[in-house]
Amino acid sequence: MNETVLVLDFGGQYKELIARSVRSNGVYSRIMPGSLSANEIRALSPIGIILTGGPDSVYDGKAIRCDRRIFELGIPIFGICYGMQLMCHCLGGEVTRGDIGEYGKVTVLPADGGRPFRALMSHRDVVSRAPRGFQVTARSENHIASVECKKKKLYGVQFHPETAHTEGGAEIIRSFLYDICGAKGDYRLDDYIEKETARVRALVGGDRVLLGLSGGVDSSVCAALLSRAIQNQLTCVFVDHGFMRQNEGDEIEGFFSRQKLNFIRVNAKARFLNRLKGIVDPEQKRKIIGEEFVRVFEEEAVKPGHIPFLAQGTIYPDIVESGGAAGAVIKSHHNVGGLPDAIAFSHVLEPLSGLFKDEVRVLGQKLGLPKALATRQPFPGPGLAIRITGEVTDGKLEILKQADAIVREEIGRLKKRPDQYFAVLTDTLSVGVKGDARTWDPVVAVRAVVTSDFMTCEYAPLSHKVLSGISARITGEVPGISRVVYDISGKPPATVEWE
Repeated sequence: MNETVLVLDFGGQYKELIARSVRSNGVYSRIMPGSLSANEIRALSPIGIILTGGPDSVYDGKAIRCDRRIFELGIPIFGICYGMQLMCHCLGGEVTRGDIGEYGKVTVLPADGGRPFRALMSHRDVVSRAPRGFQVTARSENHIASVECKKKKLYGVQFHPETAHTEGGAEIIRSFLYDICGAKGDYRLDDYIEKETARVRALVGGDRVLLGLSGGVDSSVCAALLSRAIQNQLTCVFVDHGFMRQNEGDEIEGFFSRQKLNFIRVNAKARFLNRLKGIVDPEQKRKIIGEEFVRVFEEEAVKPGHIPFLAQGTIYPDIVESGGAAGAVIKSHHNVGGLPDAIAFSHVLEPLSGLFKDEVRVLGQKLGLPKALATRQPFPGPGLAIRITGEVTDGKLEILKQADAIVREEIGRLKKRPDQYFAVLTDTLSVGVKGDARTWDPVVAVRAVVTSDFMTCEYAPLSHKVLSGISARITGEVPGISRVVYDISGKPPATVEWE
């Protein structure tokens, strides 16, 4: 077992960033519910605890609270934003409903006279009085910015050190891990490969495994890991649901059919489209697609004799966003929240479910996958079905495939490209004019983002020349489109995908 830091979640939008920043320092992290009891935490033997931010006030009756006894465990605790407020409130300090909130970058002034620095704030309530035994170690212009009780190893900051917007934030987290928690830094991806290979072999034994292979980064890395562990017992099934990007199904088959894998392609576009008739709710779409995937896998599993194991490329953010790790459901990932309750497989195998996206990419290259495959853009399992707002039809799919191909081709020419870029076919109709005739067509939205972790992002500031070129091509080459818009939302408050 690796040394572990628990990230107790109180609904914070940056909880995944916190957990990932801990791992980037060589320490394993787990996101757990903020309501975890002191006894449950003691049983997990963490070397440290981080309390996340959250949208609540400590005075709200429905706010997520921690077990007050966790502060008596002798385990170092670091509270961030709401986490600091909650710690101070539990220990006798005073939290005041703020009249003036702090949002965005704020200057923080260390109490010891150290260099001021800029930090990301996002709060309204404030700690107006620290608990007995605590010292105020920094302030902003208006409020207490950080506190500590060295004797009990309790620390809190009102700002967000886990984001790139806070100067020296990475050093603050590293200091907590190594100077306060005494971490040894025993978490490495090389160890993960060996441990997971051994675990898979022990779990599977002599049985066979069917892997749902989409051709994306996660399932491809999963295939490489399982092939290393149980090569002759693995069958990879690529279900082409018809929602892939232009020519992508053939490209996936072309690559994986040349590998040392038992590869099967199932063309299932008609059955998926039929299941989605009349469906407009994005959560429903995801669940239907997830269920239909499993039904296809079940049919394929009995053809060579029953296969008991279903393997998926589920990763940790899939579980977190589907509400499985602690917090609210942001969106159900088809391979987590979309799985039906009853399936014909006796086991579900998810060897990447403890990893973040950037860890999966590194793991893929360590396992020998081509860099182009291991570093390709994320593509959701439900595919273009969740890049079409409203009902999915064959006609809409063809429009979006053409528009998306243009977006990827035009942005792909840039020397410095965004980390992810694609087109969305919205259900908003707008008036246009083509050939002196009035049109009433759907709007295409272009999405391009820059990110270092695929958990938060900013929109890519593409030049007007690039955007006008994309718009001219889409409206000129794609039938039924006369208006193109550019999405300039970050995550949060938006997500990368529209659905």
